[in-house]
Amino acid sequence: MLQKFDERNRNLQININGKLSHRDEAGISPFDSVVQGGDAVWEGLRLYNGRIFRLIEHLDRLRSSALALAFTEIPSHEAIIAEITKTLAANSMADGVHIRLTLTRGVKVTSGMDPRLNQAGPTLIVLAEFKAPVYDKAGIRLITSGMRRPTPDVLDPNIHHNNLLNSILAKIQANAAGADDALMLDSQGFVAETNATHIFLVHGGTVLTSRTNACPEGITRDVVLGLCRDNGIPHEVRDLSLTEVFRADEMFCTGTMGELATVSEVDGRKIGSGQLGPMTQRLAEMFHELTAREGTAVV
Repeated sequence: MLQKFDERNRNLQININGKLSHRDEAGISPFDSVVQGGDAVWEGLRLYNGRIFRLIEHLDRLRSSALALAFTEIPSHEAIIAEITKTLAANSMADGVHIRLTLTRGVKVTSGMDPRLNQAGPTLIVLAEFKAPVYDKAGIRLITSGMRRPTPDVLDPNIHHNNLLNSILAKIQANAAGADDALMLDSQGFVAETNATHIFLVHGGTVLTSRTNACPEGITRDVVLGLCRDNGIPHEVRDLSLTEVFRADEMFCTGTMGELATVSEVDGRKIGSGQLGPMTQRLAEMFHELTAREGTAVV
C-alpha cells in the first residue's frame, strides 16, 4: 500500500461549507446525509502546477450525480471553484495535490431515510492533501473479487455516490490475499473495474476497455480513449472476459488518484511480460504531457 501519512498534511485546513478548520477540529453534523446513509456524491481532483486537470468535466459529473439523486440544491461550478481556491491558498498548495470533493444532501432535522427531512444543505467538503499518485508504476497485482459490481437495475454506477461498501468489501478481499487491489466483475461475469480504478487491456496493438454498464464514466478513462482517437491507436469499448485478461499483452488501470499504472499480475498469473509494456508507456507519457499543459488555473 503506497498511501501513507505525509507529514506535510499534519496541519491541513479542511473546508466545510466555506469554513476552514484544522483537520483535527473539522467535523460535520451526525444528522448529515453522508453520515446517515452515504447520501452524497464526490469527485477526486488532481492539481498540477497550479492547475486542476479536467476540473470542469469533474464538476459536470458531480452535478450530474447530484441531479440523479434529486438534490434540491447544487452549488454552481463557480462557487465550488472559489472554495477549492480558498482551500488551496490556506494550505499553501500549488502542485502534487489530490483533492477529495464531497457534496452531501445536507443536514436532516431528525435521523431517517426520507430526503424531505433534509431542511438544511447541501454540505460541501473540500479536502486537499499533498499526495503523489498512489500506485507503483512498475506494476501492481490484482485478484479477482467475489464481490460483483452492480448494474443500473440495482444501482446505476454512473451515479458517483459515496456508498462505497461494495468496493470496500472487494478491497478487503485483496488485502487478505496480499494483492494491491481487486478486479471486479459485473453480474454476467464480464470485467467491470477494480475496487478503485478503470481497467484497460492491450491485445495485438488494440487498446480495450469495458463498457460503463457496471463502472462509472471515468474522467481519466475518457482521456485515455481520447488519446487513442487523436493518435490513431486502435481501440474498442466492449465486454471483456477474464480469458481476455489472462491472455492480454498488457494491462493497466486508470484513475485520478493513481494516473496510469501497469497491472503485472492477476490471480497469480503474469500478464504479458509482467512489466511496463510499450503501449502503456506510450499512453502514460502522452497523459503526462497533457497534464503538464492543460487544466483550470486555481492557484
